[in-house]
Amino acid sequence: MTTAADGAQPADEELVRLVARGDSDALAQLFKRYAGAVYSLAYRMLNDREGAEELLNEAFVRVWRQAPSYDVRRGKFSTWLMSVTRNLSIDELRSRRARPQRSDPLTPDDPDLDPVDERVDVERDVWQAEQRRLIRQALRELPAAQRQALELAYFEGLTQSEIAQRLGDPLGTTKTRVRLGLQKLRDLLLTSDLGAEMS
Repeated sequence: MTTAADGAQPADEELVRLVARGDSDALAQLFKRYAGAVYSLAYRMLNDREGAEELLNEAFVRVWRQAPSYDVRRGKFSTWLMSVTRNLSIDELRSRRARPQRSDPLTPDDPDLDPVDERVDVERDVWQAEQRRLIRQALRELPAAQRQALELAYFEGLTQSEIAQRLGDPLGTTKTRVRLGLQKLRDLLLTSDLGAEMS
């Protein structure tokens, strides 16, 4: 596959043109750019990790098959891809009506069924998904007591007093664990790819 002579990444539209000619490397580049955003949208709609992974694969199968009919004049590739993902998710939800997976079933007024917003920032969504992945990875490297305190604070929204009560620890110990955990988390993130992007 040919790329820009100056080393710049090819535009989405150029990659789609290459995919339309059967270039699997171009498809791989699009997958790398947008897999996080597609998975995130599918997971939000299906509330099912396995289903979101299957839908992610199906969305890029559609890209492979439908690339020849993609028309750049009708909108950006990222918008088209998110529309494909939404439609596949809606089809999957309809097929699950007899066994609903969501705790809040879709209704005609559900915002997940709204037309794709042209203002959706796919790059931002991908970046945020990568941030979450790196934070989860960094959390796993913390000592268990610090990780548990931070998870209760940030994922369950507990106050430090509530964390101390939940874990049966003195409040001072809990405050120290949260402070040390945050410091170590910051240091881990600064040495990660996320830190390089932030600098």
